[in-house]
Amino acid sequence: MLRFWRARRRRSQMDTALAAGVSTRHLSFVETGRSGASRELLGALAEALEIPLRERNALLLAAGYAPAYAERPLDDPDLAPVRDALDRLVAAHDPFPALVVDRWGDVLLANRAAGALVADLAPEAAGPPLNVHRACLHPGGLAPRIRNLAQWRGHLLHRLERQVRMTADPRLVALLAECRGYPAPAESALPSPGSDVLLPLVLDAAGATLRFHSVVSTFGAPHDVTLAELALETFLPADDATRAALRRS
Repeated sequence: MLRFWRARRRRSQMDTALAAGVSTRHLSFVETGRSGASRELLGALAEALEIPLRERNALLLAAGYAPAYAERPLDDPDLAPVRDALDRLVAAHDPFPALVVDRWGDVLLANRAAGALVADLAPEAAGPPLNVHRACLHPGGLAPRIRNLAQWRGHLLHRLERQVRMTADPRLVALLAECRGYPAPAESALPSPGSDVLLPLVLDAAGATLRFHSVVSTFGAPHDVTLAELALETFLPADDATRAALRRS
């Protein structure tokens, strides 16, 4: 597993050993099973290799140790303060769309405005669970209504590709393959000269053309697998017409 992550991060044994504060020889012995590794060393190596918390637990289990990070559902009583904070953030963003997604892009929380945008999706695009990547790119989802589908598709696929690189999660690999298989528009995914400083989502909805900029927020220094994998995505109106249309809805 250590060799797998080191190769995935394109790090040499020497570079990884220096980052973790051990000798290259010792790291080599650990990788080949000639030496054991303490929890502390595995933690240092996981930090150096930027291994996600879910995969750090798997590494510890493979070495014979108990997992270091709990994984509780968002409705667990221990996470009640976090759930309450997220509920408040999502609700406060209304009338503009906001949602909370997990590692795979499945929607866990959404406000009224976000729900209205996906209210009429075809069942095969809507889930359950409702997945933001599938909902946007599936031909029965928002794809026919996204004016700049080539650019938005490129953005979402790039985001998924990065998550696959970071996590090596088989479910994300399958989701990426699924989304790549949806029909793609013929035009270039490159932004045109003089376009917005941020890539907008341009969407036909409620009889109007809405333009959004998205902001993705994550928790700092999480020690719980669920929290480490949550993201709050808020959509901000990119022009006055969008702001006015949403406030009227």
